[in-house]
Amino acid sequence: MESDVLSAVEVLEEAVQILDADVVDPGYARRLLALFARGERACAGAGAVLARRVRDPKMLARQSGTSVGKARAVVALSDRIEDTPVLAAAVRGGQLSLDQATEIAGAETAAPGSADTLVEVAKTEPFHVLRAKSRNVVLESTRESLRERQHKARRAGHHITPLGMVHVEADLEPQVGAPIVERLETEAKRLAAKDTSDTSIQAHLADAFASCFTQPGTGRSPKPEVVVVVSHEVTQRGWSTVEPGEVCHIPGVGPIDPQVARDLAQDAFINGVICDGNDLRQMRRWTRHIPVEIKLALKLGPPPDFDGPRCIDCGNWYRLEHDHQQPYAEHGPTSLDNLPNRCHPCHTAKTRRDARRRRGNADSRIAAHDRGPP
Repeated sequence: MESDVLSAVEVLEEAVQILDADVVDPGYARRLLALFARGERACAGAGAVLARRVRDPKMLARQSGTSVGKARAVVALSDRIEDTPVLAAAVRGGQLSLDQATEIAGAETAAPGSADTLVEVAKTEPFHVLRAKSRNVVLESTRESLRERQHKARRAGHHITPLGMVHVEADLEPQVGAPIVERLETEAKRLAAKDTSDTSIQAHLADAFASCFTQPGTGRSPKPEVVVVVSHEVTQRGWSTVEPGEVCHIPGVGPIDPQVARDLAQDAFINGVICDGNDLRQMRRWTRHIPVEIKLALKLGPPPDFDGPRCIDCGNWYRLEHDHQQPYAEHGPTSLDNLPNRCHPCHTAKTRRDARRRRGNADSRIAAHDRGPP
């Protein structure tokens, strides 16, 4: 085997040496990147398997050019993957990166049997989706103590940067942090819509954060809404427990204790959605204004998980915008099936594509008119 591996490595090294990006067209470059990524995953899988025999993080770190901490994580992963056949097969088959395998192994340790689903997620979804789903698996497995642990873990701090700026950071319980983030995002988008400069969204978020303390009660921006998704069965049991197959979470944030959800339901600005698995996405309205019911449904994400929306193009979960798939200018309805979420870069790119397509159609009509009848 050693000679075969050596030959494969030498062939790969030679291919990299003769690679000239200036003469590679984009399509060919994408195919080569996919192949090199496949090779990287295969090598990572071999490292995870062999680390179980070597068990020397410092030596692994030197050979792989990574930190000792990451090498130590590879050793820990090598102990876990062999106990999970589906994970071991995916790692040995070069289907997972080390980061993906580590996330899945952690979830499998907390909730045995979850690796089967998460391996499939890793094959089709971006890494941040896998990480979020793995995190939720871990939280769901320890839901009984989740509220207490989250409460004890709350923290905040600040320090002064070399530029003299005040850096603030905080870990907040989900029922506290989610409304704050929603308010900041709403205010930042309002500020960005009025700004004609190239100010970053992070700068607008900083201004929104400051306005929470320096300009309270101005009423300049609409009150944000936080959605809590709760299975009907949970409410029937008195908000006491969440059984397998049921949900109690804030979309895009994660699971919460059902007692916390019940407390949140007393807030006039919290929307509680009692779900029984039905698809609520059939409402339509042919206006630019988005009805509040559709806004609420758009916050949930696709059923049956209702784990929050994400960009239909790149899978991003942050700073999403509602975009008419069939443009409003072309009589596209303001309906759930015509309002996919897109992040700002993808939304801008689609708007440009739509504009070019409309210009092309107009040019075609003008050219046909100039030619006259046959």
